Amino acid sequence: MRKVGIAGVGLVTPLGNRPADVLTAVRAGKSALALHPGFPEQYYASLLPREGACEEHFFEQVSLQAARMAVEDAGINPSDPSTGFVLSSIKGDIEHFGQNDVSLAYSAGNIARALGVQNPPIVVSNACISGLAALVQGMRMIRSGQYIRVIVVGTELQSPFIVTGFQSLKALSVEPCKPFDAHRVGLNLGEASAAMVLQADEGEWELVEGAIRNDANHISGPSRTGEGSYNALRAVLPHCDKKDLAFVNVHGTATVYNDEMEAIALSRAGLLDVPVNALKGYFGHTMGAAGILESILSMKALEAGVVLATRGFSELGVSFPVKVSAQEQKAAGRSFIKLLSGFGGVNGALLFRKGGSL
Repeated sequence: MRKVGIAGVGLVTPLGNRPADVLTAVRAGKSALALHPGFPEQYYASLLPREGACEEHFFEQVSLQAARMAVEDAGINPSDPSTGFVLSSIKGDIEHFGQNDVSLAYSAGNIARALGVQNPPIVVSNACISGLAALVQGMRMIRSGQYIRVIVVGTELQSPFIVTGFQSLKALSVEPCKPFDAHRVGLNLGEASAAMVLQADEGEWELVEGAIRNDANHISGPSRTGEGSYNALRAVLPHCDKKDLAFVNVHGTATVYNDEMEAIALSRAGLLDVPVNALKGYFGHTMGAAGILESILSMKALEAGVVLATRGFSELGVSFPVKVSAQEQKAAGRSFIKLLSGFGGVNGALLFRKGGSL
């Protein structure tokens, strides 16, 4: 089977835009979460700066910025006919729906054309696993021989529609979130754009295996038995030497039921002795960008030889003794698993491995 590597990455985040700078900020314990005026309630979120930006085209602008960084990092020509493009987002530019044709397909087409991509873009919009699902989609397109390389971009902006939706579910925390903590009360929202260039047989990092599973439990509630996450983990673990697994980067939204579900899934998968961390305390829940953003930071952390701390965590608040990384620790191993879950019972797991040149 064709190996799929990561040839380049790009980030646009409230903590900075260069992966090395963002990693430095996270390792220093910095968070972009802040209290913002609400609709009508106040809410904690990590939002991108808007100074000098055109709000009507901001979604496409930040997506293009992250994509161009990844393309430059990879040193590729996007107009090569063997290059594909995948856009991940849950809501896209939803605040401008009705003003112009700003559907996700429309935005994806604009971004792809601005990059010079010649092939039709693919949109992945599958709740909170969208970023991970987009990476799996890109990996499969390369393995099938459809493309040699695929540019994958995940972007999410917050809006009154999204914020009030989460407020109606009573899911938002009135303070910075605390993943897996006994005193967690909910999630924080975030904005970011993150991009990867996947390429056949190129890169220091390999996408080893990915799995998408749906437990069909509930429109917004996770399975109480961790069924979907467990089955996604079970699909990727045979491709991994457990001794080589440095950590699992979980979804970790800091909602009561999500964290408990992930703890159950990790227990069922036999991973209670593997370090676990969550990054929502730094960026909030960046939704369609989360799978790519958190994977890039996990890659950079492992390159630095560390497991990042779970900001906000102090006391375990789930039923199983998950090894949550409260403080930064030394990493042992050269692979990690990214785990995500979302509305509608969707779950995903993706195994990354660092090696030499593929």
